[in-house]
Amino acid sequence: MWITPEEVLLANALWVSERANPFFILQRRKGHGKGGGITGLLVGTLDVVLDSSARVAPYRILHQAGDSQIFWSIACGSSRKEITEHWEWLEANLLQTLSIFDNDDDITTFVKGKIQGIIAEENKGRQAQEDEDCGKFREAELKMRKLFGMPEEEKLVNYYSCSFWKGRVPRQGWLYLSVNHLCFYSFLLGKEVTLVVQWTDVTQLDKNATLLFPESIRVSTRDVEHYFSMFLNINDTFKLMEQLANIAMRQLLDNEGFSADHSLPKPCKTLRNVSALKRDLDARAKNERYRALFRLTQDERLDGHTDCTLWTPFAKMHVVGQMFVSNNYICFASREEDLCQLIIPLREVSIVEKADSSSVLPSPLSISTKNKMTFLFANLKDRDFLVQRISDFLQRTPDRLCGLTGQSETPSPSTPPALPLTPPVLGMGELPQGPHYSPSLPTAKHSLLHIYQKDRPEDLGPKATKEKMKEESWNIHFFEFGRGVCMYRTSKTRDLVLNGIPEILRGELWLLFSGALNEMAAYPGYYAELVEQAMGRCTLATEEIERDLHRSMPEHHAFQNEMGIAALRRVLTAYAARNPGIGYCQAMNIVTSVLLLYCTEEEAFWLLVALCERMLPDYYNTRVVGALVDQGVFEELTRECLPLLYEHMQDLGVISTISLSWFLTLFLSVMPFDSAVLLVDCFFYEGIKVIFQVSLAVLHANMDQLLACTDEGEAMTILGRYLDNVVNKQTVSPPIPHLHALLTSGDEPPPEIDIFELIKTSYEKFGSLRADVIEQMRFKQRLKVIQSLEDTAKRSVVRAVMTESAFTIEELEELYFLFKAKHIMSCYWGASSSAAERHDPSLPYLEQYRIDCGQFSQLFSTLAPWSCGPHTTTLAARLFRLLDQNKDSLINFKEFVMGLSGMYHGDMTEKLKLLYKLHLPPALCPEEAESALEATQFFTDDDITQGEEVKEARETADVGGDSDEKKEEKVKDYKYYLRMWAKEKEPKKETIKDLPRMNQEQFIELCKTLYNMFSEDPLEQELYHAIATVASLLLRIGEVGKKFTNNGSKKSDLQAPAGDTIPQPDKEDSSGEAGSAQSLVSKALAEAQFETPPPPTNGSDEEAKDDTSISSYSVVSTGSLQCEDIADDTVLIGCGGGAGGAVGGSDCRRGSAVDADWSISFEQVLASLLTEPALVNYFEKKHDIGSKMAVCKTQRAVERQMSSSSDHELAQLST
Repeated sequence: MWITPEEVLLANALWVSERANPFFILQRRKGHGKGGGITGLLVGTLDVVLDSSARVAPYRILHQAGDSQIFWSIACGSSRKEITEHWEWLEANLLQTLSIFDNDDDITTFVKGKIQGIIAEENKGRQAQEDEDCGKFREAELKMRKLFGMPEEEKLVNYYSCSFWKGRVPRQGWLYLSVNHLCFYSFLLGKEVTLVVQWTDVTQLDKNATLLFPESIRVSTRDVEHYFSMFLNINDTFKLMEQLANIAMRQLLDNEGFSADHSLPKPCKTLRNVSALKRDLDARAKNERYRALFRLTQDERLDGHTDCTLWTPFAKMHVVGQMFVSNNYICFASREEDLCQLIIPLREVSIVEKADSSSVLPSPLSISTKNKMTFLFANLKDRDFLVQRISDFLQRTPDRLCGLTGQSETPSPSTPPALPLTPPVLGMGELPQGPHYSPSLPTAKHSLLHIYQKDRPEDLGPKATKEKMKEESWNIHFFEFGRGVCMYRTSKTRDLVLNGIPEILRGELWLLFSGALNEMAAYPGYYAELVEQAMGRCTLATEEIERDLHRSMPEHHAFQNEMGIAALRRVLTAYAARNPGIGYCQAMNIVTSVLLLYCTEEEAFWLLVALCERMLPDYYNTRVVGALVDQGVFEELTRECLPLLYEHMQDLGVISTISLSWFLTLFLSVMPFDSAVLLVDCFFYEGIKVIFQVSLAVLHANMDQLLACTDEGEAMTILGRYLDNVVNKQTVSPPIPHLHALLTSGDEPPPEIDIFELIKTSYEKFGSLRADVIEQMRFKQRLKVIQSLEDTAKRSVVRAVMTESAFTIEELEELYFLFKAKHIMSCYWGASSSAAERHDPSLPYLEQYRIDCGQFSQLFSTLAPWSCGPHTTTLAARLFRLLDQNKDSLINFKEFVMGLSGMYHGDMTEKLKLLYKLHLPPALCPEEAESALEATQFFTDDDITQGEEVKEARETADVGGDSDEKKEEKVKDYKYYLRMWAKEKEPKKETIKDLPRMNQEQFIELCKTLYNMFSEDPLEQELYHAIATVASLLLRIGEVGKKFTNNGSKKSDLQAPAGDTIPQPDKEDSSGEAGSAQSLVSKALAEAQFETPPPPTNGSDEEAKDDTSISSYSVVSTGSLQCEDIADDTVLIGCGGGAGGAVGGSDCRRGSAVDADWSISFEQVLASLLTEPALVNYFEKKHDIGSKMAVCKTQRAVERQMSSSSDHELAQLST
């Protein structure tokens, strides 16, 4: 490629000049191409270690003007062919022009300007992202694609110099991290090391330091572990690896592939060796930390942050921290944790102004809100720029509140999906109903607890007094720290939460601390509209919701009547419609019912959104991945904090059993309600770390008893009894019976545990847990959990398919690996249909991964035992259409295996049956033999029309008869319909008699396929002779059958024995009709090798009779058909009786069109093939799929070797 001219001082150092003229020199890197010796080895090693561009571009062109010792590099190339094209262009376009110049400086200036102009023209067509990337990085990306055989769709994120430990020997080289692969390349003294690992195969990623591997990164897959060390910045590398592995796990989980964010702000200056993708991933990581810190929605994007101080009126001091500005919020977090945190939504901002600077308060900025609160920031570094950014965001803020749904430009899981414009279609028997949700509903204005307790007499006891004191404490806090979303959040706020939120304030504070209040304010009216669209539809989610409605806190009187049940139904149904990926999962009903007790319907809906999509990610999908991940984190925390108990509990297998329900329902299902709801208070303020802390505290409190346990049941009884007796002595609500089984020893009632003491103990003993540490542990566990689920899916699929195929378990597992890899590859390298259509995690394991025709064709060409050369793609497409029974242009793994199983493990009859069906509709596409098809239709239109008329008349008569019977028929009972349904579901075994007859056009295609199948066989000549004999025999059978069919229509009493219809191969047919039909087959066999002009299909008889001159063509009989005898100008014409010679004009006419009345059955094909031992041996030969699968797995390695050796081959050819 042309490169920006760069000065080169030592032109011949490590380079060899191959061509030269007065102005340009073409050079090759030493050691590249043939020869090289020790110098080549040293130069190659130096290029790899120093990341020289010569490794990817071993050819270059230099410009030299006159006798100057300064050279300019103007072009480089990865192959001799590429650099030669540039050299020839220079000779043709510049040499003559340059000879006119007198001054050497003018020549150099002209050449540099010309090359820069060419580069500018080439860059016009490039994408913006490529323009952002610096030249050094683009060069590295080209190097990666060349070394590892990657397509252009594979984008490099970053590359690092490091050592790869192969055994105990470190190999210094370069680590390339792309979106989908981890690649390493090293070349040291002639020894080349190439490694490619897909991120979707990574099961563990660790950064550790041992004596053997100092400060190293371990990348583990199912089969092997790889160690990398000696990084310049190991932390940066490891963080990027984590991000890319997370993207891959997300792709495995819900098929959410990586899409670059093209709306990132452009950098002020081009960063060296940093790609746009790397900046994108860094920005994503910052956004995720920012959103998690302040509980913001998924579409919130951090614009920037700066150091500053915030005046805190409650403490009368300036707090040092950082200000964060995003598209909808201004946030502040103190440097000291829990000292102060602030969230200011831009929708609440009324005034932003710069105050006067002073020595005490430099660069102050005052922000006032609509509820009369003023916040004073100071020590801002670039105050003017900050004010301008805030002003820009404020101007765009009102636009978000114009519509009901307030769609943002980039949809995200938290962004409400676009609502359907048309109401759901009513089914038969349904009547239009009134609105399902309206603001006048009691649950739309009040919480269920408020509705059912408003008539209760006022309690003046000590518990009520304690509750009033809590309310007063919160009111004082609101007065001092502010109320609402702009409240100062400090350690005092947390202390109040740990002491319990008053019931009257619980809903308000849950909304505030979870961030749901912001989403509800941003999308007003969304819930009501969603309910109207979702209610009345019947889906799998709504059926599950109906089944669980009455199991949701049935002990609470709020859910013992239709009002509470209806509100719960609306919230769950609306969420299932909003997020079909989750839909409905068990345990959501329990959590939602608790939310409805303290919130209105709309508030409960947005709290559920915050829970499912931000605070408990992936908890409530079909495989509860998030809960399984946190279960793994809990086990790891137990091992660190309670090592003795961990070892004992692992032996019993208790931790994984007990903890799942604790996390899924936030202890609501295992602890008395009044106690568990206090944990929910803490959870909404602190996040998941509270649940981990309390879980560890429960194990610690029961450690002695658990260590004495001998089995799992005993341990579960101890923990169940303990949690049953966790009480809230300060509650003012009437007691609610806890339906969890009361597990007592029978001797004496177990002691009660105060929930406040349990929370206090959890903070004292395990309060050191940090959110960022938990996220790091979640990442490790996510890799394990998702890969474990993938292994479970593989085992389930293999078990399901194993009984219906003859492959071994190991072969099926390998096939599944290849099938899934092909599907995943399509997700990031593009395909004809979107990957999301092919992967639905909610489907059974067998249906989750599906591939399209193109991917199937690639697998078929590698794995199928029937190799047909160029005809393989056509055969693969036919088999795909045959396997695609539901016509959705996708096949699952079972269908894929069934297709291969017949070819590998079927007997001769099964293999021939499959081959036969591949040449009948739907496998045979009409367009594949268009001319023959037109002829067939030309001759059969009248017959088809008459047949259809008769058939329609019969159907009409039948329908008329049935209608009379139905009038008299009584309603049948359900048993009759069950029997009919069972009969329909019974698998029908297909016999060879069920196969339809094959017409002449289809038979021609079958002959073509057989010819191509034999072309690569060692016994191809013997097989060609055999198939020619069989084809001749079958053509005569078809002709004889046609005669009987035609005669039978005239004389119904004429019957012929079945044996008489099959003539022997050595008998001659003097009618000439078989000869004319043989000409078609002969032409088909020839066309399989080369193309001939298509035969006329609809010419008149006179035209056909005139066209009898064949003197310019060689005439070859079918009996002497040999591959090497066929020339490019040869037409094969079969003759009656097998004798060579030209046929008459009548025969030519008949041979030029497909005979519409001609047909044969599968039994006739099978019987004919059995007469030839060569064909019998071919189809009965066993094939080993293991070797084919090994070839398929190493296919990419072969491609890489081919791409790396192509330059050397070109060099040899050119010398």
